[in-house]
Amino acid sequence: MEKIWITGATGRMGSAICAGLDRSRYELLATDRQTVDVTRPQAVAAFAAEHRPDIIINCTGFNDESGCQADPDRAYLVNALGARNLAVAARRVGARMVQLSTDDVFAQPTDQPYTEFDTPSPTSIYGRSKLAGEQMVAQQCPDHLILRSSWVYGAGRDFVSAILEAAADPHCPWMAAATNRVASPTSAAELVRAVGRLLDTPAIGVYHVVCQGSCSRYDFAREILRLTHAEDKLKLHPIRDEAAASGDYTVLDNRMLRLEGLEQPKPWQEALADYLATL
Repeated sequence: MEKIWITGATGRMGSAICAGLDRSRYELLATDRQTVDVTRPQAVAAFAAEHRPDIIINCTGFNDESGCQADPDRAYLVNALGARNLAVAARRVGARMVQLSTDDVFAQPTDQPYTEFDTPSPTSIYGRSKLAGEQMVAQQCPDHLILRSSWVYGAGRDFVSAILEAAADPHCPWMAAATNRVASPTSAAELVRAVGRLLDTPAIGVYHVVCQGSCSRYDFAREILRLTHAEDKLKLHPIRDEAAASGDYTVLDNRMLRLEGLEQPKPWQEALADYLATL
């Protein structure tokens, strides 16, 4: 039975991965900031040396885009140096390192999906700090997987839960949704399944892992309301989000999964319907 250390285990993605991985195949070591602060290299090294994990999955992150803009030191400390510390520890104990990343590493004007072979070009502090984390993982741990995803929902508070809460609130008759923010909504369940499948392969390097297809925030919200029969409960106002710190179009293409004949996550509409059916 392989031993997997999951950092940030009480966060959104950490909780989803802990719940979704096969416990009959993996022994999970779940830690949060109180247990092991990934920004402290000595604490990371000590935990890794004591428990000798076979795989480290880094779910720790400072993921608030506006918070990162306001506090760039914290963004780089958590998203870059935290990832570096884990990668160094992984190399020392011979573990495979899995780093969760984001579509925000791209921001150049385009209307074509980004592949793993495109050069990242983040403009936001969040995107830059996540890219720095990717680079440090690749430099420090040869046996690594960097998994980029986008608009992940289904684990804690997110865009889907915000739309559902607004639709259920009689004092909230309308909500604005951006038509110029376009990406691939991805369910946490599909992302976790993809992680599990990749762990069964010798895959190394950068992989995009998103549900197939893309949409705007406005169209995403419309589909949520349609599937929950709540179109009459919440009116959507289409707007342009001019304040976005990252790119407007950050659609990811799962090219590496496709080239290697690996299963891709479901189309985003199908995955969304599956998730809403569980609520």
